[in-house]
Amino acid sequence: MAQPAKAAAPRAAMPMPDADIAAELDGLASARAPPARPPMLVIGHRGSGMNALASPDERLRGGVRENTLRSFNAAAGHPAVAYVEFDVQVTKDGCPVIFHDNFIYTEQDGEISGRRVTDLRLDEFLSYGPQRGGQLGTAAGNGKPLLRKLKDGRVVRWDVRREDALCTLSEALESVDRRVGFNVELKFDDDLAYTDEDLTRALRAVLGVVSERAGDDRPIVFSSFHPDAARLLRALQGEYPVYFLTNGGTQVYADTRRNSLEEAMRLCAGAVLQGVVSEVRAVLRRPEAVAKIKEAGLSLMTYGQLNNVPEVVYVQHLMGVDGVIVDLVREIADAVSAFTASQESSAGSVDEDGGVIKSEAALHLQAAAAAGTPSFSPREMSFLLRLIPELVQ
Repeated sequence: MAQPAKAAAPRAAMPMPDADIAAELDGLASARAPPARPPMLVIGHRGSGMNALASPDERLRGGVRENTLRSFNAAAGHPAVAYVEFDVQVTKDGCPVIFHDNFIYTEQDGEISGRRVTDLRLDEFLSYGPQRGGQLGTAAGNGKPLLRKLKDGRVVRWDVRREDALCTLSEALESVDRRVGFNVELKFDDDLAYTDEDLTRALRAVLGVVSERAGDDRPIVFSSFHPDAARLLRALQGEYPVYFLTNGGTQVYADTRRNSLEEAMRLCAGAVLQGVVSEVRAVLRRPEAVAKIKEAGLSLMTYGQLNNVPEVVYVQHLMGVDGVIVDLVREIADAVSAFTASQESSAGSVDEDGGVIKSEAALHLQAAAAAGTPSFSPREMSFLLRLIPELVQ
């Protein structure tokens, strides 16, 4: 029999939610089955997941090169993936390209150099990494070696198992499976100051390509961490929803509009935005914020590493979160399919006329639902929802 562990040092009692929050969470827990709602959206982060090159988890390091056509179409191959998310910047000569980092790095003759993506012309940007005209993965099919600067300052080789070339927004609109929608994040550098004129110029370049290439059958939503970019984009067009991206207070910025979910809601109200995309930890720390966001008529999606944990995604489903941006796309899509099928098989969806709708996908997944859906008793769920805000501090 295992020996008992040494007693841990005493710690302060865990703070409990306010009485009204606790009552709300208890009610949610005791219900067990969540009320019928639209299925949770699964959104592939940078396609099939970001390339977290320093991650100890091999699944996150580099399966498919992120933000490429191959990555987007790989994610689209799973029927439960509704959208792919990617990052758009505008080159010096006005072309929207898909790339996450502010700087792109290469090595030549033993020397590492980096350039800001928005300071490059399109042809310069596309000269990095595998070349679409050549055979991917061969010397003849490679351009400048691609390196990446990590958060700790190291610059490392950007190696992945399945390669593809860098791409433009126009190429993505034309070549990615039209079944999936696009969550287009408009990237702006936190270290630069932008005038409204600067932002508008970039936004018009993006909107011009979308207007020309999107067609009528692909759902598109825009998002940005830059409050004024989100505000201006909403003013420039009314066809596509605009969401404000926020860390929700998990990081602090000079611009106070970025520092809490309350500020995000205030910005959405003032600029008539359609929703919030929050770091998941901010939502888990403040579960009562979900109801407030919904009462304001806003949609809520989340992003972050915790979204790669099926149990965390399931709790968000119970809380009423509309969508999750994930890196482990297949694993989370399978989990969401399972607990969505479990809900539909027990309750069914109701249309506007009161008729029950049975999803064909749900019927196929019913056998897997019991095994794939996390199972919590009402007491366990109540405890979990009380504990989560403390755990994510």
